[in-house]
Amino acid sequence: MLTRPDEFAGGVGESISNLKKDLIICSTCYNYSEDDPCDICSSDERDESVICVVEEPLDVIALERANFKGLYHVLGAAISPINGITADDIRINELLERMKKDSDKIKEVIFATNPSLEGEATAQYIADRLKGYQLKLTRLARGLPVGGDLEYADEVTLSRSLEGRSEI
Repeated sequence: MLTRPDEFAGGVGESISNLKKDLIICSTCYNYSEDDPCDICSSDERDESVICVVEEPLDVIALERANFKGLYHVLGAAISPINGITADDIRINELLERMKKDSDKIKEVIFATNPSLEGEATAQYIADRLKGYQLKLTRLARGLPVGGDLEYADEVTLSRSLEGRSEI
């Protein structure tokens, strides 16, 4: 920053100060946006039959980079009793309301919560709550990263890699 022109530093500072002022939370998916509904929720080019449940807005960015074309639901966190976060503290009820409202459109819910104990518990809890709907409930595949070495992988990752293997 010190070596950049003054205009650059001023522009960065102005952008940071406007960040909270310009961003809102989409009333449909709960992602950060400048508009409500957000560009993703209001797009005619998205697959409205698929909702991907994520923990945080940054997860939406990662999935967008992977060209996911469905819709999202941002929980805001994962259930974590150790941290005092219960199911009532995250946006599960909002997801259930969305399912009631759009049950004729939504055919699949993809759980893209983190592969942690909290993420797994959150996905399972929501899946249990969605049992009454005629839905396909799926979980992102887990396993070895591209470029990873088997000798450094932990047992859980290797086990899940074996479970999720696919035919060549």
